[in-house]
Amino acid sequence: MLQQLVNGLSLGSIYALLALGYTMVYGIIKLINFAHGDIYMVGAFWGYYVINQLHFNFWLALISAMLFCGLFGVLVEWLAYRPLRNSPRIAALITAIGVSFLLENGMAYLFTSNVRSFPQVMHVVRYHLGGVSISNIQLLILVVSIVLMVLLQLIVRKTKMGKAMRAVSVDPEAAQLIGINIDHTISFTFALGSALAGAAGVMIGLYYNSIDPLMGMTPGIKAFVAAVLGGIGLIPGAAIGGFVIGLLETIMQALGFSAFKDAAVYAVLIIILLIKPAGILGKKIKEKV
Repeated sequence: MLQQLVNGLSLGSIYALLALGYTMVYGIIKLINFAHGDIYMVGAFWGYYVINQLHFNFWLALISAMLFCGLFGVLVEWLAYRPLRNSPRIAALITAIGVSFLLENGMAYLFTSNVRSFPQVMHVVRYHLGGVSISNIQLLILVVSIVLMVLLQLIVRKTKMGKAMRAVSVDPEAAQLIGINIDHTISFTFALGSALAGAAGVMIGLYYNSIDPLMGMTPGIKAFVAAVLGGIGLIPGAAIGGFVIGLLETIMQALGFSAFKDAAVYAVLIIILLIKPAGILGKKIKEKV
């Protein structure tokens, strides 16, 4: 069980990074950005390119992937979502699904659908503590993910732009009246979430040693489940939900039910929606209609 706990925390940290992007965007503009998982895929391919072609080390590849995906997320928001901001929500939702398919098929067209081996820029070292085996890659993923989550929380709580994000999430009209630039705040939110997805893409490529254009589909949906599980719109909830999903998957594999690990994730989502629709950390909010 200790071994599965270690494996689950490593995998869960990736889901948590992705879930944070979902929950921030939803908290600001009430949009489920289904293309978020594909930005994670773009980050993995960017890391693959800069390591192979430009001979970047892991840290340079990670930082450059975060910068590239942050800019890419802003571009997606500007081209696809901003023109529909005052449209019915269903229009933006359908657009998000369309952007997801465009990115997946566009990458498959440009780079083929073949699975590629991610360059191993770090030598794998395994540490044995009692009956638990943990690699330096797993430790790296867990530590980097936690550091990024802490930095995100500091940005949201301590910076001027973070205060603007919180104001816009509570009341966009009132925020605009006191001088907050809504467009800049939303773009910054997309940049933050996409940067975290880019970091997750590079780390998962290093962890599994393989990438492909469809790699963002399933993790993206599971990260959305994690965001809902923890409480959509809440940053701590998204992090908790990500770790819960990661632990659940690894426990199912340890019990010999690998074929049902995805089903277990969605079953938990159904149960939590029936018992506590607002999520683990969510609270009931009354709305006038």
